[in-house]
Amino acid sequence: MGERLKLIRKALGLTQEQLAQRLGVGKTALSMIETGRSRLSTRNKNILVQELNANPEWLERGVGEMFNAEPGLSSSFRLRGEGELPLQSVPLYSIEGTAGLVPLFEQREAHTPINYIHIPNLPKCDGAIYVAGDSMYPLLKSGDIVLYKQLHDIEDIFWGNMYLLSIDIDGEEYVTIKYIQRAEREGYIKLVSENQHHAEKEVALSRVRAIALVKASVRMNTMR
Repeated sequence: MGERLKLIRKALGLTQEQLAQRLGVGKTALSMIETGRSRLSTRNKNILVQELNANPEWLERGVGEMFNAEPGLSSSFRLRGEGELPLQSVPLYSIEGTAGLVPLFEQREAHTPINYIHIPNLPKCDGAIYVAGDSMYPLLKSGDIVLYKQLHDIEDIFWGNMYLLSIDIDGEEYVTIKYIQRAEREGYIKLVSENQHHAEKEVALSRVRAIALVKASVRMNTMR
């Protein structure tokens, strides 16, 4: 993987110092990863996939193309490569008010939004909800808003991207936001957090009750 990381860096036209800064590691640490003396962390893999558009399959095993689309750098959290709308009104929902993600997805027209979000030049979004929990901190924190596009077929997952999920745990709905990666076990997916204090977890696909691709996030900073 170290040699592939080096090829990605060169394709992006970055020095070791520049990529190290982007990944949040030291130049020496990056050099050790590129030469195979150290391993690339899950967090850094996610940065390469989410922000630098690296193909996770190529990064892991050298399969497919190096990048999902044209390589580049992004300073904002949003998925690239899709058609953007000049202006759209994205409904903001309360999960508590809709009794969960599954009822919201199955009967969206029956639920009244608590507000609307207007952001120009975003990909098409189905809705938005508030973030709860710290599993994706510091990229997302509790109280942030995520805008999403619902997936109707679990087979449409783009590995390595961030998803909003409803998971069945002992008959109760657990709503979370995680990176989704391939699991070693057939019929399972691997859920990965941005927060390093949260361990990776493999979940059976049969337990996923609803899923949506996270398109963008909004953070409101208030001054008092």
